[in-house]
Amino acid sequence: MSETNPAAAAATPAEVAPHRYTAAMAAEIEARWQDFWDVDGTYAAPNPKGDLAGDPGIVARPKKFIMDMFPYPSGAGLHVGHPLGYIATDVFARFQRMTGHNVLHTLGFDAFGLPAEQYAVQTGTHPRVSTEANMENMKSQLRRLGLGHDKRRSFATIDPEYYKWTQWIFLQIFNSWYDHEARKARPIAELVDLFESGERPVPGHTRPWSELSAAEKADVLGEFRLAYASDAPVNWCPGLGTVLANEEVTADGRSERGNFPVFKAKLRQWNMRITAYADRLLEDLEELDWPEAIKLQQRNWIGRSEGARVDFPIDGERITVFTTRPDTLFGATYMVLAPEHPLVEKFTPAAWPEGTHEVWTGGHATPAEAVAAYRAQAASKSDVERQAEAKDKTGVFIGAYATNPVNGEQVPVFIADYVLMGYGTGAIMAVPAGDQRDFEFARAFELPIHCIVEPTDGRGTDTSTWENAFSSYDAKIINSSNDEVSLDGLGVAEAKARITEWLESKEIGEGTVNFRLRDWLFSRQRYWGEPFPIVYDEEGIAHALPESMLPLELPEVEDYSPRTFDPDDADTQPETPLSRNEDWVDVTLDLGDGRGPRKYRRETNTMPNWAGSCWYELRYLDPHNSEKLVDPEIEQYWMGPREGMPHGGVDLYVGGAEHAVLHLLYARFWSKVLFDLGHVSSAEPFHKLFNQGMIQAYVYRDSRGIAVPAAEVEERDGAYYYQGEKVSRLLGKMGKSLKNAVTPDEICAEYGADTLRLYEMAMGPLDVSRPWDTRAVVGQFRLLQRLWRNIVDEATGEVTVVDAEPDEETLRALHKAIDGVSGDLEGMRFNTAIAKVTELNNHLTKAGAAVPRSVAEALVLMVAPLAPHIAEELWRRLGHEDSVVHQDFPVADPQYVVDETVTCVVQIKGKVKARLEVSPAISDEELEKVALADEKVVAALGGAGIRKVIVRAPKLVNIVPA
Repeated sequence: MSETNPAAAAATPAEVAPHRYTAAMAAEIEARWQDFWDVDGTYAAPNPKGDLAGDPGIVARPKKFIMDMFPYPSGAGLHVGHPLGYIATDVFARFQRMTGHNVLHTLGFDAFGLPAEQYAVQTGTHPRVSTEANMENMKSQLRRLGLGHDKRRSFATIDPEYYKWTQWIFLQIFNSWYDHEARKARPIAELVDLFESGERPVPGHTRPWSELSAAEKADVLGEFRLAYASDAPVNWCPGLGTVLANEEVTADGRSERGNFPVFKAKLRQWNMRITAYADRLLEDLEELDWPEAIKLQQRNWIGRSEGARVDFPIDGERITVFTTRPDTLFGATYMVLAPEHPLVEKFTPAAWPEGTHEVWTGGHATPAEAVAAYRAQAASKSDVERQAEAKDKTGVFIGAYATNPVNGEQVPVFIADYVLMGYGTGAIMAVPAGDQRDFEFARAFELPIHCIVEPTDGRGTDTSTWENAFSSYDAKIINSSNDEVSLDGLGVAEAKARITEWLESKEIGEGTVNFRLRDWLFSRQRYWGEPFPIVYDEEGIAHALPESMLPLELPEVEDYSPRTFDPDDADTQPETPLSRNEDWVDVTLDLGDGRGPRKYRRETNTMPNWAGSCWYELRYLDPHNSEKLVDPEIEQYWMGPREGMPHGGVDLYVGGAEHAVLHLLYARFWSKVLFDLGHVSSAEPFHKLFNQGMIQAYVYRDSRGIAVPAAEVEERDGAYYYQGEKVSRLLGKMGKSLKNAVTPDEICAEYGADTLRLYEMAMGPLDVSRPWDTRAVVGQFRLLQRLWRNIVDEATGEVTVVDAEPDEETLRALHKAIDGVSGDLEGMRFNTAIAKVTELNNHLTKAGAAVPRSVAEALVLMVAPLAPHIAEELWRRLGHEDSVVHQDFPVADPQYVVDETVTCVVQIKGKVKARLEVSPAISDEELEKVALADEKVVAALGGAGIRKVIVRAPKLVNIVPA
């Protein structure tokens, strides 16, 4: 909203106070100290060895590795909401330096991704050009905030020397398999040795390994590799020309980026076998210091459930289902496959079987027509839409029957969109009596409903009278027996165990654990991403490039857009930009495998934008190492396991909660693979996670619902107007599109960076969202002015502190502040730390006398993590040559922290009769004597006897009269 600058409006004329702390002075001080820090290398964190090795005394200190989530260099630059987390980690890092730690704090850029590529498609500008320009702008904005980053360690994921190692890690994953017995990844060469020796049978083959063709061997190993290519149903977004991970699709079936329609399609894609680590990803969560809400999201996303796999025979083969309730098998009256299930075509006959119900056919002449039509309909829906409880149940009979293995009943097989390939086996046994969705489907398609759990709600066992399904873990099983096994009369747990044992004895099922988690789709049909270090020979077999050929750099292309796509057409197919550069795609290489130079074709997909952020914490440790991913000694020093951190990791990681099941899960997976293969000592990337809140802003909309510039809105009599028209106001996000963004540059220009830092930290608890109010910023500016005035004469510029001992009241105020501020900074309660600094500063202002040097210096040191520029300036003016950054944080004297007196409440019959000022160290006996002698207490008792006195020194005495 429009306003004048309070800092400028309140400024004292320069001739009266030429040395007053103003916005202009702040700008000069801040620029000067930022230059000094850069030249001095103030924030350089030494490694124990290597090219970043430094002072061994600093390395001997306890370490702190503090990280922010990778920023993406947007062309729009920063608004004031973006630096919230960066300022917070900077304050915390500065405090840790002052409390004796070797602190690693730096920032790089996650620079691959769709925005730059979309801009390239629109303008023809190479993504690197626009991305690097955006990074320079962002670096300038961040530098102005005075962030204490070790700039020697910064990088961008688009740097070839960085993504060389991203490609190298991909190859480690590609050349590994997960040994479920050892519960760890192992090199794929060890699996080959097991096949060659015969120690492990070759799945799917009766011939020995040596007799298999190269293609057959590749297919077998592809079933084990942790990175593998497969034909699978994917989220195909023609509007972006790429496939998307489940996590990148919104609830209404559109792309998170760009809001384009997303369809289901089958394409050959690279995947990461993250499912192999599902149990470990769950188990190790317990040892992490993460918000419980984030842990819960990961647990739910992984979705572990125990049950059984059951085979339903069909046409001499079988359909396998996973169920958490095998005890209800006798109630299964039909089956449902996901529309994308690969067995649908196999079991779909040419004509409808005799007696097929008309309602099952969808009005189509043949099963094939019905299946094709329904699949097209389902492809246009998101997974969330398909599983919505309130929607009508749809489906179609595929024309085939399977056999219920426990009772021999022929059950019709349907496809329906409420069954997903992404969960279980993509097939379910439908028990309509015990599942509401199955019940509704059975009613819609006139299918039988068998009661197999004795109702406990009085409805009876005649399902024709039921209005809904009945499910209970407490009820008894009924109507569930055959000649070999009976579940009748059993409870659920016992029935599940008995039927599972029977299924295993018949080799038609087994007890198993299932996960909701799916393998990570790792291909993108785009240009601006890491190229895969994979080539294909003339038989189509994938080969890894040798490490000597890394990095495989992106080639130049003339056209950045994926060709022949229609945003609304699910049938379009991708043609990647890389595939059109034939000179790059078709190559002759010697891979060093003894076969000499051969012709190959490069992989023309690129990695997703998540790839580079899966391991960037490791590059911060050893950023210039061209020989290794990271030196083991350096990695052990910064991230290795230690007391309280059994899996190692970054000491503090700060970022948004929106990455709970994307970046955080993926990074944990990569860390575990690298740990298993012996490349790192830390099995987890981030030990402590902190989610900062969001800075919100008011959005003003006109009568059309269109956002109008917030800065031009006027408030009159509680209403809001833009160019004379009344507008609505709603608190929401801050952003350029909402026309309510405030840039840090604006605030720095009006007040200075230190004021912006203080305001953002003082707005409220760091983990809570809060509204931005430009008018309130001046409050923190005035705090800095008062701080300056307490130390510097505004007329002469001379330091006014005195070499005298502070009085006891000031000593108590000082040491209480030190004690409170240090505890708050350690606990990341920056808003309350600022409140305590303000309280001390106000005490000094009200005292009206020259401030004792010892108090002034302690105050400056307390301010230093929060407002580093003014602290550095005042520290130098106080006569110190060394930077304030590495000074020791003040330590509180306990004798002054304890209150001189506390108030003790004296109650008689539960009512307060007196308040006493007593020593906090007073004993129960002494306090009882003082209370009983108080004249107000004596008067209140009126000579009555005393039955009991309850004392809780030093704050409570409760007297019970006789």
